[in-house]
Amino acid sequence: MTRTLVIGGTGPTGIHLVRGLMDRGHEVVILHRGTHERPETPADIEHIHADPYDMESLAEAMGDRTWDLTVVMYGRLRRIAEFMVGRTERFVSVGGVPAIRGWMNPWLFTPEGLPVPVSESAPVVASPEEDEKGFRVARTEEFVFANQPNAAHFRYPYAYGPLQVVPREWSIVRRILDGRRQIVVADDGLTLHHHGYTENLAHAVLCGIDRPDAAAGLAFNCGDDEVLTIRQVIEIIAMELGAELEIVSMPFDIAVPARPLLAQPSPTHRVLDTSLLQTRLGYRDLVPAREAVARTARWLVENPIAPGAPEEYVLTDPFEYASEDTLISSWQAAVASMPPVAFDVTPGVGLAYSGPGGRPRTQATFEN
Repeated sequence: MTRTLVIGGTGPTGIHLVRGLMDRGHEVVILHRGTHERPETPADIEHIHADPYDMESLAEAMGDRTWDLTVVMYGRLRRIAEFMVGRTERFVSVGGVPAIRGWMNPWLFTPEGLPVPVSESAPVVASPEEDEKGFRVARTEEFVFANQPNAAHFRYPYAYGPLQVVPREWSIVRRILDGRRQIVVADDGLTLHHHGYTENLAHAVLCGIDRPDAAAGLAFNCGDDEVLTIRQVIEIIAMELGAELEIVSMPFDIAVPARPLLAQPSPTHRVLDTSLLQTRLGYRDLVPAREAVARTARWLVENPIAPGAPEEYVLTDPFEYASEDTLISSWQAAVASMPPVAFDVTPGVGLAYSGPGGRPRTQATFEN
């Protein structure tokens, strides 16, 4: 039986990972502060209570115990990677996609915007001036592999689902619960921003645990197989909750209420290439993204976030509906006041386009 230590393990993805390990026959011990005990955690599991950010606390709690596998999802990853040298046969860690150069600073590229998609071979943040947080995340990755050369490292994007820390979907769900019938988006809501459903992200890590030789020494981008636009997320949630929600599109510069859904001060895309995870570790979503968004919306209805709670603070959505109504009215009046513009020759979509509204067929019938 594999003796496995999970540092963290009580968060949105940790619960699924612990269950997956136990289903695989691992003897699992979780180390955490003890401040977020979850009823979803299997009852017959050993807990070590220590602070993963305090190395003295960690060392005292660990003693001289050793492990076949250590999975680090929380705490001071650099120091833990160093501390676990000689104490574990295998090391698996979870980090974040801000290590990728441009993920948090699309203005590093000209024209503005992160390349789409971006793979693990893309440059990481090279200096604090480019992105201070991303620089720390990238250096942590390097430190992990310097101390644990055969580690498998998994880069998480924003996680969504039950217990999520940054509840993107709440911006939509709360408006529906509050009786709103309009929502503002920037540039038709067509921005792509890669997210990962909690069960899917845990499954990605488990795929690496299941294939240790294939995962050793590599970092993997993680995220849902399908990347949904902001508009698609809104439409899926509205359909799941049986609500009529008009999407009001405005240019990015004036679509101020859309900022929490964009989660960055730019409408540019953030899309990960996850083909390494798929081809090398055999990953496929356990829950397709469209179903995952619908499940998340239903969970939020059943477990609503209290106004002003930490999750809303992180989201930075003020839900200031009077101002939204004023903005919508002003925008619609401005659009209505525009005079019609006639073209001598109406611009088209190109003769190569053959879909609805495109070039008509040249023959009435098709011959095989």
